[in-house]
Amino acid sequence: MLYYLFSWLQEHMHIPGAGLFQYISFRTAMAVIVSLIITTVYGSSLIRALRNKQVGETIRDLGLEGEKSKVGTPTMGGLIIIGGILVPTLLFAKLDNIYVIIMIVTTVWMGAIGFLDDYIKVFRKNKEGLAGRFKIIGQIGLGTLIAITMYFHPDIVVREKVQNPTSTKAVEVMVDTQTGERYYTENVKSTKTNIPFYKNNEFDYAEVLSMFGLNGYLVTFIVVLLVVVFIVTAVSNGANITDGIDGLATGTSAIIGITLAILAYVSGNVIFSDYLNIMYIPNSGELVIFAGAFVGACTGFLWYNAYPAQVFMGDTGSLTIGGIIAAFAILIRKELLIPMLCGIFLLENLSVILQVSYFKYTRKKYGEGRRIFLMSPLHHHYQKKGYHESKIVMRFFIVSIILAILTIVTLKVR
Repeated sequence: MLYYLFSWLQEHMHIPGAGLFQYISFRTAMAVIVSLIITTVYGSSLIRALRNKQVGETIRDLGLEGEKSKVGTPTMGGLIIIGGILVPTLLFAKLDNIYVIIMIVTTVWMGAIGFLDDYIKVFRKNKEGLAGRFKIIGQIGLGTLIAITMYFHPDIVVREKVQNPTSTKAVEVMVDTQTGERYYTENVKSTKTNIPFYKNNEFDYAEVLSMFGLNGYLVTFIVVLLVVVFIVTAVSNGANITDGIDGLATGTSAIIGITLAILAYVSGNVIFSDYLNIMYIPNSGELVIFAGAFVGACTGFLWYNAYPAQVFMGDTGSLTIGGIIAAFAILIRKELLIPMLCGIFLLENLSVILQVSYFKYTRKKYGEGRRIFLMSPLHHHYQKKGYHESKIVMRFFIVSIILAILTIVTLKVR
């Protein structure tokens, strides 16, 4: 909203400084600051309100050190994160930008699913919360909405080199910085995405499908839909599983958010994308403001969520941040980098899948279930080995930073 206000003030009133709101970097910085203020200053008020209403966490007895001290800790703190994301985004981003709209819808959508789950657990005293099938339906619904918008919305395009432009709309003449050769670029609908270690770091769903004799608009859309739905479901559940010890999911998500902000900035900037020789996505630069709000919200929440936690995010927060990360990566066409960027989420997910599968297999074969890990998810395995929560979290942070750096490095690996 402030973007439009200050644009009007600059155009009609010529007020000094109003032009700063034209810069994505300035609005991103403001989004981070406002988000930090909301989550740290007003977060304490919400924590007190949750404590007064006895919105406390029910802890299952898993035999882990220190878990009994967490009984009654306020949960549903994800409301702090959601507020820290939405308010700065509404203030500083262009609200008619389709990418920003999708991210706002994603935040509200996943936040609603998580809130409903927490509400049933806390107020209805049902430890199971929202039935798993309803969570999956919600995640599939969001993934379907994102896929349809990405595939059919006219404003979601990429800029590609063309020899003979089909129209004069959004056509530019560029000069190759290395060869000096002139070429045309045009904004087109595309099923391309980024992937490392592949030709020119680009992967075209339609092109690969055609190799197997699967051609057609509808076939390509169905495959894209399945990929998007899988990613949204997997990442949101991965974040949910990772949120098992104080500060782990919050800090890891902040690191991922910073990386996504960098990727969105270079993908939405014609100069940097040309220099790095990566896909330029017009108008996607506005996502950097949302990413700034996201990082600020996660960092501010970590103030209260670090060990010993004063508040837990609950599913309200974990499902939301997972859905946001998935949707964001899909919008900037970096979804195939998620296994590397969200490696912590992936490991946590795999540890549960492997543990459950191996237990069932050995119980069927030997009559008793056996385990790969002392306990899953993975962070509980290390707790069982005697590591303190803070040490586990800090080491997971280090691994997450390494994975983030490797993800950025892949921009130049061909």
